[in-house]
Amino acid sequence: MTLNTTLGMRALRMLVGALVLSIWLTACGGGTGDGGNTNELSGTILVSGSSTVQPITSLVAELFREENRGVAITVDGPGTGDGFELFCAGQTDVSDASRPIDEEEAAACDAEGVEYVELEVALDGVTVMTNPDNADVMCLSKGDLYALFGPESTGFDSWNDAARLAAEVGGSADFPDRSLEITAPGEESGTYDAFIELAGIAESAEQRGLPEDEIESLRADYQSSPDDNVIIQAMETSPAALGFVGYAYAQSAGDRVKEIAIDGGDGCVAPETATIAEGTYPLSRSLYIYVNTGKAMENAALAAFVDHYLTSDGLNMVVERSGYVPIPAERQEAVRSIWEAAIA
Repeated sequence: MTLNTTLGMRALRMLVGALVLSIWLTACGGGTGDGGNTNELSGTILVSGSSTVQPITSLVAELFREENRGVAITVDGPGTGDGFELFCAGQTDVSDASRPIDEEEAAACDAEGVEYVELEVALDGVTVMTNPDNADVMCLSKGDLYALFGPESTGFDSWNDAARLAAEVGGSADFPDRSLEITAPGEESGTYDAFIELAGIAESAEQRGLPEDEIESLRADYQSSPDDNVIIQAMETSPAALGFVGYAYAQSAGDRVKEIAIDGGDGCVAPETATIAEGTYPLSRSLYIYVNTGKAMENAALAAFVDHYLTSDGLNMVVERSGYVPIPAERQEAVRSIWEAAIA
């Protein structure tokens, strides 16, 4: 597959730039003072994809490199969609993903002969946020989310502009009479795709008979950004702000943002470690890595890196330090079995 799209070329340029830095770090030995590798592993590992999963993979890479100084690891996060484009073109070894691979992407991998395995590595909750001074909004239903974010809300410049549409789709919030500015991830992001699915945006749009090209999209006039920190800054600086990011980014922002509880039909549930782990938070999701199994069987460093990722420390301590929620112990064992079978 030829990387001829704007998104693909941008992601590839990011990856090449990161690779140069990675090789430089390897040559410098990371400042350990040991003058060489701690074992015989060597080679290069290229990881791209989700900006949500990137902090987890980056920390795994850092810890792995402490014991394997001869291995150069590149991790970048242009977005899940861009990551799969590179991965299915054979340009990367691992693809971080904040949603499962879709049919079109799987077909692209198949066309290029890229065989892979999907490995669940953590739990997350897409977190809806507003400005801390917005005391009027504490909880939003899925109907409210559709009325504020969905394709029919284009042109709504204030929160209460969405009131009539919200009532039509089962919304329940009493929207404030204040201006509205939405900043959120763009179409390249797996968080964008996950929000549309989990918040019921696509389902509501389809039920209301919208054109097919609008069903899986947000309002056309929102401000998109591939950088979660830009979205956080928008929430902090604008009293009119509304947006969403992954749980870890919202948590790291602290009181700079106000997290909004979500009512999925059983009452308002806040995004918290416990509610995400239980699956009671309506916008909970799994996070993944996809590994090129053909490359893993040829590259001992890559196989060892994934082994390290799937250790108890990797799936618990690293995930928690990165701000996310570990998958249950029985699912961790299942993931290890899936990986072992894939490279047997």
